[in-house]
Amino acid sequence: MKNPTLPHHEVVVVGGGQAGLSISHGLKAEGIEHVVFEKHRAMHVWRTQRWDNFCLVTPNWQCALPGHPYRGDDPHGFMKREEIVQYLDAFRAHVDAPLREGVAVELVKPLPEGGFLVRSSEGECTAQQVVVASGGYHEPIVPRLAERLPAQVVQLHSAQYRNAAQLPPGKVLVVGSGQSGAQIAEDLHLAGREVVLAVGDAPRCARFYRGRDVVDWLADMGYYEMPVGQHPLREGVRDNTNHYVTGRDGGRDIDLRRFAIEGMQLYGALTGLDVDGATLRFAPRLREVLDQADRTYNGINASIDRYIDEQRLQAPPASVYEPVWQPAEERETLSLTGAGITSVLWCIGFAPDFRWLDAPVFNGRGHPVHDRGITRVPGLYFIGLPWLHTWGSGRFSGVARDAAFVVQRVTELRSTKVRTTVAPNALVDLAVV
Repeated sequence: MKNPTLPHHEVVVVGGGQAGLSISHGLKAEGIEHVVFEKHRAMHVWRTQRWDNFCLVTPNWQCALPGHPYRGDDPHGFMKREEIVQYLDAFRAHVDAPLREGVAVELVKPLPEGGFLVRSSEGECTAQQVVVASGGYHEPIVPRLAERLPAQVVQLHSAQYRNAAQLPPGKVLVVGSGQSGAQIAEDLHLAGREVVLAVGDAPRCARFYRGRDVVDWLADMGYYEMPVGQHPLREGVRDNTNHYVTGRDGGRDIDLRRFAIEGMQLYGALTGLDVDGATLRFAPRLREVLDQADRTYNGINASIDRYIDEQRLQAPPASVYEPVWQPAEERETLSLTGAGITSVLWCIGFAPDFRWLDAPVFNGRGHPVHDRGITRVPGLYFIGLPWLHTWGSGRFSGVARDAAFVVQRVTELRSTKVRTTVAPNALVDLAVV
């Protein structure tokens, strides 16, 4: 497999975020030679694609990267952006990975004789195995209708948003109500900006219920241990939008209905732009999506109620959320100029971009097909994707377990390669050659 004219590595890890460094941690423990290529700087996304008031939506105790659990004095709090970066920088120092920053991987391709060709911005090499740890959120999604909005309207993706002062005076249209959209809408609202929110199908959940953080209850109930194959939606859960909630100011619910009472204007999902280029169109489903989000909210709480009853636990009384506001009508159009909208924030997510990976491991939508990160191509793995194995796979809470599993498979395949390249009964060092 080796090309004597090219540098060779036992394992190439693509991506220097928490997933890639978690793999490096495990490979070092096994004594497996490897290199980690990072296109930018380690933990690039956490440094550059989070707004000023960003904080975790899961409690700090869930930060459990391998060999680096949260050790602060506020396990049930929510680290802010700078604290998260400090935690991750300490993890980087702890791992001390063979990391090459500023190296963009341009091609990974299986070789006919086994192993892989890896082409990067610093040249070519070969690898016995490759772990893709670059995540699944690469290309900011902005719809084509954005091209037709008036030139004077400032447009940003959520990855570019930092704070309210970044935007010109006037109303702000936030498109999307997932975790980023709901929290950015709240950030603008608390800053005194007039916000129009195009509400999508994202569900919501309570921050605290019956005396505890909902995350604590769900952890006790085993939800975070549930593998994707046992989830009612099976692999379909990977396409789900995350529940909106916040850890801001110690944590609280995000209730879009209450925002409406306080002056935020809610519409259904944005569906189009009239030919005049100035009139937006929205789906007449605002009441429906708000009601569905509340059903999810109450359904999660009801599952906690059942758990408390089954375990005969002492807890404050149960409750059911009742809507504090209902839309008087379904508004389907909005004039940008008439409403005074000067900014649009696109909070509708990211698309994967694995064009550099030339291997038959993708479905029709460009998502990798795998079983717990293991692909059909021997020696090619993924890590750090949402629901790779459990809910925590794309978060600080579950990546350590995923990394340990992938490293185990790397080690097993490496041992197999060793056995198949050594003559029977030969008294030699069993190092991969």
